Amino acid sequence: MKTNALGRTDLAVTEICLGTMTWGQQNTEAEAHAQIDYALDAGVNFMDTAEMYPIPGRAETQGLTETYIGTWFKSRGQRDRWVLASKIAGGRNQPWIRGGAPATGSSVREALEGSLRRLQTDYVDLYQIHWPSRPHYHFDQGWDFHPETEDGAQVLETLHGLLTELKTLVDEGKIRHVGVSNESAWGIMQYLRLAEQHGLPRLVSVQNEYGLLKRQFDHDLAELAHYENVGLLAYSALAAGALTGKYLDGVLPQGSRGAISGGVWRNNAHSEPVIRKYLTLAQRHDVDIAQLGLAFCLTKPFMTSVIIGATTMDQLKTNIAAAEITLSAELLADIEALHRDHPRPF
Repeated sequence: MKTNALGRTDLAVTEICLGTMTWGQQNTEAEAHAQIDYALDAGVNFMDTAEMYPIPGRAETQGLTETYIGTWFKSRGQRDRWVLASKIAGGRNQPWIRGGAPATGSSVREALEGSLRRLQTDYVDLYQIHWPSRPHYHFDQGWDFHPETEDGAQVLETLHGLLTELKTLVDEGKIRHVGVSNESAWGIMQYLRLAEQHGLPRLVSVQNEYGLLKRQFDHDLAELAHYENVGLLAYSALAAGALTGKYLDGVLPQGSRGAISGGVWRNNAHSEPVIRKYLTLAQRHDVDIAQLGLAFCLTKPFMTSVIIGATTMDQLKTNIAAAEITLSAELLADIEALHRDHPRPF
């Protein structure tokens, strides 16, 4: 499988990354282990998790995903074959994680060491800040995004505090590299500036949502990724499954994340007509819709890796095989024409 450099580091990660957020909620420990085994045999070397997983987040399941990864490491003894990424949570209606407090320099050590215990490893290769400790436009919050309400000096102080503590943990060997998630171009540039000014860890990646239905990264963030070598780790490339059409007309299949959550915000009156158009496009070109969505992401020059998620082995096999799909020039042109008519369907 093709690999890409993780930022300006010497780490090479596969263009498909094994996502894990269903483990502990929709998937058992045995199923999680089977997914890791299969992905490794298929050539995948990159796995992403987080202290808050599984999703939907609940106090009684929090941390189970990392725990399942840790038991796999203990039973298989192949930690060195994986580039492992995890994340620190930061509030957002999760009082069971450090009282719901945002991520700050004072909370990083506690969060990381908890993850390391569950993962049964001495280090993570990539440690990410799951979302900003300030208002942001991710998770479809762009309609009510008002950065002018924030104190810029306080925001920068928080970023500096996070990087300072992360440097200590890098120096201790508990973290190899640092990244962010659900960040903006401005936020990433501030992290880069602070790192250069104060000798702090430089960001190597940003994990944001990207796919056929959500392509904001194509603009300022694509330019930033190109010039600063902060590549994208794309999550929800299939719009949390909505792109496949399984949630059309309000259907919530038993066992799906939509059924567990009680709804799917990515499947709505605005997105359903566009999803149907992509389904028709995939059928016309005789391409599986999931593989179309993932293979499209892999065509992007700013893409470091696409994070896949699966609840069944068939889904996992389909998603990993997307790396072998080459989209024709005609199909790519049809995608761009469709996107031109429907640039923001959520």
